[in-house]
Amino acid sequence: DDILARIAAGETSLVVGTHALFQEHVVFHDLGLVVIDEQHRFGVHQRLALQAKAGGATDLLVMTATPIPRTLALTVYGDMDVSKLMEKPAGRLPIDTRVIPLARMDEVIEGLDRSMAHGNRAYWVCPLVEESEQVDLAAAEERFLQLASRFKGRVGLVHGRMKGPDKDRVMQEFKDGTLSLLVSTTVIEVGVDVPEATAIVIENAERFGLAQLHQLRGRVGRGSGKSTCLLLYQEPLGETAKARLSIMRETEDGFRIAEEDLRLRGAGEMLGTRQSGLPLFRMADLSTDGDLLQAARDDAQLVLNKDARLTGPRGEALRVLLYLFERDEAIRLLSAG
Repeated sequence: DDILARIAAGETSLVVGTHALFQEHVVFHDLGLVVIDEQHRFGVHQRLALQAKAGGATDLLVMTATPIPRTLALTVYGDMDVSKLMEKPAGRLPIDTRVIPLARMDEVIEGLDRSMAHGNRAYWVCPLVEESEQVDLAAAEERFLQLASRFKGRVGLVHGRMKGPDKDRVMQEFKDGTLSLLVSTTVIEVGVDVPEATAIVIENAERFGLAQLHQLRGRVGRGSGKSTCLLLYQEPLGETAKARLSIMRETEDGFRIAEEDLRLRGAGEMLGTRQSGLPLFRMADLSTDGDLLQAARDDAQLVLNKDARLTGPRGEALRVLLYLFERDEAIRLLSAG
């Protein structure tokens, strides 16, 4: 309560927080800049709620290693400026990414044994916490029991259903080197930094999205040692899954991965909240009308520069168009990024 009071009074200049920051009871004094880290973990309405805290007059900076397709499309349409950080931090090496069928799991475990014998640490990521009768995927708990019997006393388990203190204890033991192998679900996707971890195994990688795979791979390669990412897949692979794993093997460039994600999943709605899927136009087809995009963008920019709130004669006409096409919410939603 004390922190909230100081934020509202303007005594606090910088506030760092989780999703709690855009809850209704949080009031800001003269909010001028919103920085959203790991942008792909927020929905359109959540990003909008943060901006609304300043009455819509806030500058917005979104950061992510893997832009969601909708955001990438907004940059193409010219509604967002983009800056790329292309260089790795000094001393970091490329991550060796390999795609391996689940049938060769025994070889993977042998390789982990050799790596851990040299003092290295590793992650093993599974998509589910426990077995599901509906979905035949590896469960983190079952995989943990299997690996713990092989590497006695050196394996830990973390997942989203664990209590905070228990999760923190296991993570600390992994950071300290008490544990050499951490079996987990996607809870380690962001915010985990263990430079000594040099290998990550992602089981049933074909079930993960490209952004998630890229974020998970980013858990290794954070030190000066050579790191490896092993993507285990269940045969047979569909064409889309094959394309996803192929781009992961080819590049570590988050924007290139996002562009492939855009091609595979679609951009979602520019004037709505869907963050993926094919864009829906009433009177245009980008495959044939793409050359009109730049002209339309320039014209729209001219209108916004002269009459951002669409109150003039032409602005009113555009408001009527948005209403007729049932896109009255468009202006508000575009500012969410």
